[in-house]
Amino acid sequence: MNKYKSFLAPQLQQYVVYRHNLGYSMKASLSHLKSFDRYLVQKQTQQVLLQPSFFMRMQADLKIESRSVNRIISSVRVFFNYLVRNGLYQQNPLKDIPYLPENDIMPYIFSPEQVNQLLSAVSNQIRKAAQRLYLKDLSGYMAMVLLARCGLRIGEPLRLKLNHYRFDEKTIYIEKTKFKKDRLIPLPQSVAIELENYLAARHCLLAGVDNKYLLANFTAKGLNDHRVRTVFHRAVSNIGLEQPRQIIGNVNISSPTPHSLRHSFAVNTLNNVKERGRSAQNALPVLAAYMGHSEYKHTIKYLKFIDAQQRLGLANFIGTHRHQQ
Repeated sequence: MNKYKSFLAPQLQQYVVYRHNLGYSMKASLSHLKSFDRYLVQKQTQQVLLQPSFFMRMQADLKIESRSVNRIISSVRVFFNYLVRNGLYQQNPLKDIPYLPENDIMPYIFSPEQVNQLLSAVSNQIRKAAQRLYLKDLSGYMAMVLLARCGLRIGEPLRLKLNHYRFDEKTIYIEKTKFKKDRLIPLPQSVAIELENYLAARHCLLAGVDNKYLLANFTAKGLNDHRVRTVFHRAVSNIGLEQPRQIIGNVNISSPTPHSLRHSFAVNTLNNVKERGRSAQNALPVLAAYMGHSEYKHTIKYLKFIDAQQRLGLANFIGTHRHQQ
């Protein structure tokens, strides 16, 4: 069934299949292309050759953040490159469409003390009354430990298989992550101890059950994304760190999410390096490799928020300045 409704529906569908066949991940692009398709339908655009002026109007009409508008423009621009290669357009009408100025993003950063509080709150949620609930909650806790102590992306611990943990080396093998990269990372000693305790409990609880996932349920499946997010937000609420997302001036101040633990791991690691009298700048290549960044610039950004206290001070300053105006 074709998910697109506009006059470009056949071409959009063919393009998605083409990109899938090339091995590209289309998760984000699909959302962007659907937004474009809905806009064409909304404006009752007929089968015409679209001009640059049409896309400039679309930029102005989309009542969403500039960052989101730019992502849509970028995905649609690649789609029109495809149409040019197939002879449907002589030139790309989005070629010279400039991106909108974007707000700065201020991620939520947990201090080391807050990370400890969060993990304690998750641990306190573990239900021991029934084996199924106990394993489910214990797996959720272990996922949070890996996010917080190793800076993993939320999907990475959920995809781990049993053989991805190397007992002798105390390492985990992370396969085909966000940028199709593999990496092998050493675990902190405390994390390795917790993981091995978890695996011992898992072995007893899942005796006779064939489950290949490291973080397991009683079924053949692993832990799911929704479960981890539920555990996280409940713990954040329990320790009183809930905070709504804010836009102040040209700064987006993020609310706590599971990905905040990855940001916090990076910032707190650099801060720890600095406190030991070493150069945080020199530590960036090692941190980039550990976190699986495809480009160095993604790691450098953490130097802007060298610790949680600086972030909090900046947020408070922006808020106070806004009220004084």
